[in-house]
Amino acid sequence: MVSDLPQLAPEDEAVVSSAVSILRELRSRRRWTFLKSVHLAGFSTAQFAHILLRIRNNPRLALGFFLFSRRHSLCHHDPLSFAAAAHVLARHRRRPAALSLLQAAVRSLDPSSSPNLDVEGINGSPAIFRTLAMTYHAFDSAPFVFDLLVLAYLQVKRLDRAVQIVRILRSRGIQPSIGTSNALIRSVSRAKGSDAGFQIYNQIFKPEPAGCDGVGVKLRVSPNVGTFNTLLLALYREGNLERSKEIRGEMESVGCDPNVFTYSILMAGYCDEGMMDSASGLWEEMAAKGIKPDIMSFNTLISGYCKVEEMERAEELYRQMILSEIEPTATTFEQLIRGHCKIGDIDSGLLLYQDMRRRGFGMDVSVVDELLAAMCERMRAAEGLRILRDEMRREGFTPSRSSYEVLIRGLCEEGDVEQALKLQAEMAGKGFGNSFEVYSAFMHGYRKQGDIEKVERLKDEMIVMGVGKGE
Repeated sequence: MVSDLPQLAPEDEAVVSSAVSILRELRSRRRWTFLKSVHLAGFSTAQFAHILLRIRNNPRLALGFFLFSRRHSLCHHDPLSFAAAAHVLARHRRRPAALSLLQAAVRSLDPSSSPNLDVEGINGSPAIFRTLAMTYHAFDSAPFVFDLLVLAYLQVKRLDRAVQIVRILRSRGIQPSIGTSNALIRSVSRAKGSDAGFQIYNQIFKPEPAGCDGVGVKLRVSPNVGTFNTLLLALYREGNLERSKEIRGEMESVGCDPNVFTYSILMAGYCDEGMMDSASGLWEEMAAKGIKPDIMSFNTLISGYCKVEEMERAEELYRQMILSEIEPTATTFEQLIRGHCKIGDIDSGLLLYQDMRRRGFGMDVSVVDELLAAMCERMRAAEGLRILRDEMRREGFTPSRSSYEVLIRGLCEEGDVEQALKLQAEMAGKGFGNSFEVYSAFMHGYRKQGDIEKVERLKDEMIVMGVGKGE
């Protein structure tokens, strides 16, 4: 690839010299006004690139000139001018500014309808990439400018281009940084699944076979624990426990030690399947390696024990967490409350709820619904209503239809139809229409009171309103 800028004609050289003189010698506010008045016709992209080349040691000035030219339409920017600005910023380690500029380049120069996406090699690559490569040495740029371009494509959801650029770089013996590699694997895994993520991993980190000259591509960057955690997360989302063993074997082969997040992901997979012996084994392995558990690992194992209704083990872990001076989160309390509700231990659940409130946490509406349902099953609907009122005073909490339905059913069961009617009116005021469950609750309540007339009236109303089971 030619590492040069287009040659300038004498008249272009005069324009460039004039602009550079104005940019360097005049103060900021006057500089821009005078520049625009002298160069009303603006600049060609070749002129613009040469101007940036000559002020490349002043990244702030170069970026200001680029932004000013875009704002006042002084240059119809193309890959050459974008590449020149990106190189100036990259060589001075202005990563955020360079990334933002490359994102703008991607959006304006390489829209999603761009052709040739399936063409392999440098000729089928985006123009901004080709131009960055051709002008790289002229600006004495930094290698991470290509990483930034990959990240720019990822941030605008253009996985195809990001993958294509990385493949071209690898074919030339250039590896993206570990951060860029992990970001690409993560994005591909989320969009296309773990198999696609593994393919990218192999393309980046597996050594290329030696060519006819006996020389292969040497790896300069090795996968780290973040790489493997990214792959494990992709497998976890798909419920693929078996292949996680392959990842652990790969970690060992490259000498990469797992961290607490690695164990949390692995334990979560076993907990979801109710395989608590395996999850507990990982917990013990983690302790044996001197890896201290964090809030995520505690929450993961506590959640697992709650799901299989082993509340003694869950409470034991909770006490261990407090003794370790690790602050519980709302998730910690929610899982424990759910677990106690499942085994019918409402009092323990309410004690945790009180502790949760003292610490300033509130429950998710789904947890509120579970707690209310468990309380109503044990004839504690009035107490459940007080809990709902407490949560409703919390900013951002909105009760669900289920919250109302379960309490109405509970209150009717306990004979407090009057309170249930007030709750039903409130429910209607929040936009929840009467359902089969609400009608059934009131008919049950009136039947218990011996008021058959109201029961029959509600039956007729259900027919008129077209309310049936499951509606």
